Amino acid sequence: MALKEELQQQGNTLFKYRGILPLIIILPAWALAIHHDMEAVAPAGSFWETAYPFVCLLVTLLGLFIRIYTVGHTPANTSGRNTEEQVADVVNTTGIYSIVRHPLYVGNFLMWLGVAMLTYHFWFVAVFVLLYWIYYERIMFAEEQFLTAKFHEKYLQWAAKTPAFLPDLRLWQPPALPFSYKKVLKKEKNSVLYIFIVFFLFITVPHLLQQSGLVPADWFWVTGLVLSIVFYFLIKMLRSRTSLLDEQGR
Repeated sequence: MALKEELQQQGNTLFKYRGILPLIIILPAWALAIHHDMEAVAPAGSFWETAYPFVCLLVTLLGLFIRIYTVGHTPANTSGRNTEEQVADVVNTTGIYSIVRHPLYVGNFLMWLGVAMLTYHFWFVAVFVLLYWIYYERIMFAEEQFLTAKFHEKYLQWAAKTPAFLPDLRLWQPPALPFSYKKVLKKEKNSVLYIFIVFFLFITVPHLLQQSGLVPADWFWVTGLVLSIVFYFLIKMLRSRTSLLDEQGR
């Protein structure tokens, strides 16, 4: 099999199972987070000890913001969470897609980079970056082969001037569609819940295992987890029992 076909085959397989990558990251990262020696990084009670988890959260929320902005300006059957096969009714070329070809994967990278940083180990962050690159490079290759076959010259002309992963702000064009908060609520409710579950596991659970009770900063993560759970089930209820989040073409 030629390398091109092999990469495409690998990319299509990884595309179907791309939800597994977070588990590959979370499980060893959580083990490191539980057993890390914070005293070796910052003195107990110092500003850095309290602030560092929030720096990680800001990195993760930046990734979520990119996902939200991307999803909010796209039509139906694009930029979705489908796993069975590639789906695209149109080529998105405006808004964030005018400066980068794979904005959702940029967002995913930052979201999981913030989690990798919670291990307090630079070597783990470096391993994560390498793993993400190898994993998603193949997925992006397979997606672009699919889009090239379906849209031909239209896709090739846009791809020729738009970087794959590192945005070029000079190419910015306003989005063709208005922002749809309804689509964002439907598509990204999982992301909000996952973020606070992960940060609760990485920050609060180690304190519970290593100490007799919660430290003051832990209540932020407990509150965030509770609110994200309520938000998740509220949106699920609205979707299943009402038409409030229905929107034609989005």
